[in-house]
Formats: sequence, C-alpha cells, structure tokens
Amino acid sequence: MKLPTPTNHSATTHEPLENGPQTQIAVVSKQPIGIVGRIFSWAPSFAVYTLLILLGVWGHRTGWNIPRFGSMTNAADPVDELWCTAHSVAESVCVECDDTVLPGDNDFGWCQSHGLHQCPLCHPEIAQLSEPPEVSSVRMQRVSLALSLRDRTQNNVRCPLYRRRIQFANAGAVNKAGVDVEPVQTSAIVEAITANGEITYDETQLARITPRAAGTVQVMLKNVGDAITVGDLIALVDSSDVGRIKSELLDALSQQDLHQDHYERIAPLERKKIVSGKELVTVEKAWEKSKIDVAQSIQALANLGFDCTGLDRMFDLDPSSRAAFVLQLGVPKSMRANNRSNNLLPVAATLSGVVTKREVVSGQVIETSDLIVEVANIDQMWLTFQVPVEEVSDVELGQPVRFLPDGGAEAVASEVDWISTDVDPKTRTVAVRAIVDNVDGKLRSESFGTGQIILREETEAVVVPTEAVQWDGNCLVAFVRDKDYFLDDLHKLFHVRSVRVGVRENGTVEVIAGLLPGEVIATTGSGVLRSQLLRNNLGAGCTCGH
Repeated sequence: MKLPTPTNHSATTHEPLENGPQTQIAVVSKQPIGIVGRIFSWAPSFAVYTLLILLGVWGHRTGWNIPRFGSMTNAADPVDELWCTAHSVAESVCVECDDTVLPGDNDFGWCQSHGLHQCPLCHPEIAQLSEPPEVSSVRMQRVSLALSLRDRTQNNVRCPLYRRRIQFANAGAVNKAGVDVEPVQTSAIVEAITANGEITYDETQLARITPRAAGTVQVMLKNVGDAITVGDLIALVDSSDVGRIKSELLDALSQQDLHQDHYERIAPLERKKIVSGKELVTVEKAWEKSKIDVAQSIQALANLGFDCTGLDRMFDLDPSSRAAFVLQLGVPKSMRANNRSNNLLPVAATLSGVVTKREVVSGQVIETSDLIVEVANIDQMWLTFQVPVEEVSDVELGQPVRFLPDGGAEAVASEVDWISTDVDPKTRTVAVRAIVDNVDGKLRSESFGTGQIILREETEAVVVPTEAVQWDGNCLVAFVRDKDYFLDDLHKLFHVRSVRVGVRENGTVEVIAGLLPGEVIATTGSGVLRSQLLRNNLGAGCTCGH
C-alpha cells in the first residue's frame, strides 16, 4: 500500500528495502524561522547581559560597598546631603572621619594600676556625667583589692578601641537599631568560692570508748541519745584481769601490814643492841617492797579505769573490811548489795556529750579493741569543703564561710580553720575545714550541702547587665552614651570604654574599673554596636574624603 503524496509539502520517498515491506516513508522538512522569531529567541540572553552590565556600572560607581547598618535605620536622605557610608551619618557631622567636628577627650592612654585605657577612676573628667564625680580613696582601695584578689580578664595594652565612638544620625536610628540603655548602678555583691561541704563531728570532741580489759559485759547503763558527763558510768564488764589485780592488791596490803609489824617490833630491839642493824635493814627493805607492791596494784587498777581516789582509808581497815571495800571498787552504790563478783570493771565516760553510737549488749564477750559506745560533744561540729585544686590558692585562714545543709532553711556561718596540704588523688580537690557552732543541736553529722568561702563582700559594687560588656578578642568594652545625647542639634554618640570585670551572677557582671555610677550604657543591642565597631576595623575605611 502506498501513502498519498502530500500536496503542499516536499517529500522524500525512500526506496523499499530489499526483501522488506513495500512501504514508503514521507519526511516533512521545516521552513526557515522568520526575523521576529529570532529576536524573541535572543531576548532572555540579552536581558541577562544587560543586568550584568548595569551591576558592573553600579559596582564601579559605589566601590562595591555594601550598605552600612545605619543606612537601614536612618531618617536622613543621602540624596539631599553627602553621606559617610562607613559610619552611616552625613559627612558634615561624622566625628570619626573629621576630628574637628567634635574633638574627643584627652587621650590619657593606659592605666597601669587598673589595667585599662582612659581610666575614669584616675581621670574622672572623662566620665559622661553632667559634673565630674569625686572618686574617694576608700573606693580606690576597694578596686585595688578586687583586682589583686584573683586573676581577672586582661585587656591588651595595644587595644585601640577606646579611641572610637559609635555615631548615629539621630535618636530614632538608635531605637530602630534595637539598642536599649540603662544607667550604671551599684549593688551588693559577694565574691566567693562555691564548693560542696559536709558536716561531721568535731574529732577533738569525740570519744570512742572501749574496755581496758577483755571480759563479758555484765550490764549496760547508757543508750544512744543519752546525755552524759565525764565520769558517768556507762557499763560494767566482768573481767578476770580485774579479779587478779584486786587479789594482788589485797595480798600486797597483807604483806605490807606484816612487814610493818615486824619492823616496829625489832626496831626497839636494835636500839637495845638485841638485834643487829643489818637485820633491821633487811626488815625495813621488805617493808618498803611491800609498799611498792601495793602502789603497783593500785596503779594497775587506775590503768583499768578505776577511780582510786580515797583508797588510803583501806589501810586503816581490818582484813575482812578491807576485802569488802576492794570488792565493791567501781560498783555503783545501787548495785553493791547484789554484787558478789570481784571481777567487775567499770567503764566510765571520758567526755561530756551525747551517746551517738552503741555497739554491745549485756552478756557479750568483748576485747579491748571492741567499741562499747561513741560519745560526741555536739555543741560544735566540723564543716569540711572540697575545694578544686585550681581555686585553693585563693583560700586563706580566717576567711568567712557560709554553708546551707541540704534540706536546711538557715545557713550557718564560720571561718576557715584549716587547709589541707594534700590533694585528693581521685577528685583533685583539697579539704578546707571550718568549726561551726551547734549549741542548738540543729546540725547533723554526715549531712551534705553547698557552701561558700567568702573572698570579698562589696556593698556598693558597680553592676551592669552581662550583655552590656562585649569582648572583641583583645579587650572588654562597654558603650557609654554621651552626656550631651539629648541636647538639640548635637551628635548621638556612644563612647567605647574598656573595662575590668569581676563577679558574674544572675545575669549581671561587676565592673571593677572602667565605669562610674550614673553613666548610661548600652545594654540590649550592644552587640549591634560591637558589630559596627569590628566592621569598621576590617579596613572598609572612611568614604568622606577627609
């Protein structure tokens, strides 16, 4: 089958392929595109090239300068007056480009005492106040103390920013830039080292009472929580050592009586030459030895904790009464009627306080190393801080401390009493101790909390919001509003002032030096001023032609 031949189109008829289907394929050829069509096809490229040329012309005429931050907030029309694009103000009033417009303050340079430029403490006349303030000697001493107390952030002596001023075309431009201001105020601050602390018993007022001889607990007379005084009986221990020493004492007393009688009988005979002097000396030596044996037995009882005062009267007792007297040594009067043991060892308190721990019960066999009770004088306690090793160099004896136990409602106050010479190998901290008063008994041993070691307390420190102080990499600066800011037809300026800072807490920072109370500084939005300051330092330069 053959395709019909097109009437108005030229066609090329292909010969049928060998051994293929006998089919003819018509190919339609395109007519040439007209001039209008060609123009439309070039239009996009032409538009792009045109824009690039215009951009190049604009860049050449403007020096490829990007609009400054103030140009977006200026009320002035740069078309009406030549404009300083570097500082976003009219050329005729640009104080940065032309020093004759508004000469700056005298350049006092670097203040070695306070570590900043243009120090308002040493040169109060540069303060942006209606009247130059008076800086008292007391304030100067406080500033010196604050700067020397701890390491403070240092300003670079070569930092040139203090010579700079940030200028706005008008007050509206300041508001549109989002810059807010506040007056510099004074407030009470506390500079301290914060550390974890623990309350424990004062180890100099703590007694761990153990028996002086092994034995069996006959009776316990005190319990945990009981208040006791020195000498109060705590327990009675049945000890064979006590029975042995008492027997030795009674025997020594008998020997002493015997040798005394012997000496008294032969002494007159020696004077009558009936016995020799040598025999008398032998008897006298035996008597002296018996006295020594008695004294040794009494001392042995005292070493075991017996109260041996008043034992001299047993020398006047007959043997049976003497034995009864020794039997009841150390036994309370209320228990003597039922006591038949010669082995009872009294355990008495060696410290006045409160029984805080009891470790034995009646009938328990104990050794000399076994704890019977622990007694503590709770009128004073130890407070121990764990101070990081890098901060302990700031701690000194006598510094005030404050501590708030966990769950406590009232902080306790004391002062540093001891600083350890050791560093804990695990925590890398140093123990710092204070003795705290606990007459009311509210503190509990082994209670934890957070405390402060007070380094400095200032009742009238210069304090500003933290955002008011900016760091440019070389120095800390604040932006001080010019004192004539609100006078008509005068410049809207912020002076760049280098500062030294101290305590930072609760969104505020202490300015030790650099600002004076009453000066007005940029707070919210001060970062905008910092950006403009740093941007002008990048070398964009002045475009005013000065």
